[in-house]
Amino acid sequence: MPVKNPNLKLHDSKDMPRIETLTDPKAVARYGGPRMLIAPPLDYDALMKRIPRGKVITTDRLREYLAKTNNADFTCPLTCGIFVNIVAHADFERGGADETPWWRTLKKDGELNEKYPEGIDGQKLRLEAEGHEVIQKGKRYFLKDCEKKLFTL
Repeated sequence: MPVKNPNLKLHDSKDMPRIETLTDPKAVARYGGPRMLIAPPLDYDALMKRIPRGKVITTDRLREYLAKTNNADFTCPLTCGIFVNIVAHADFERGGADETPWWRTLKKDGELNEKYPEGIDGQKLRLEAEGHEVIQKGKRYFLKDCEKKLFTL
């Protein structure tokens, strides 16, 4: 069975968006409620396109916004990670047509994403070209003063 290219995955919404109801009390307590949104890749793409030059957003902020606008308690963290990577690789594959500035979407706490196209080096290069400073902490890389650069959706 052939592997779908990133742009096909981006446009494959299956049965999303949908709300799943969690029943595990520990999970409900951890996430602040039972209603978990599973948003499609195109929803992430639309939000990531809104981040202007000089600003960034984190995946947890994307998840909070999607949950709020879809009447859910939270958005699935696993699918979020998968779908922002699909968005990044789909944009990279398109080569600039209908650009989504994926490099402006960071992991929690402003950490760069090693799974993006060209890895940390590619994201770092693009962020620095927009005037941001990237710092290394151990083996991980973060945007310096990330909280001051966050875009509000």
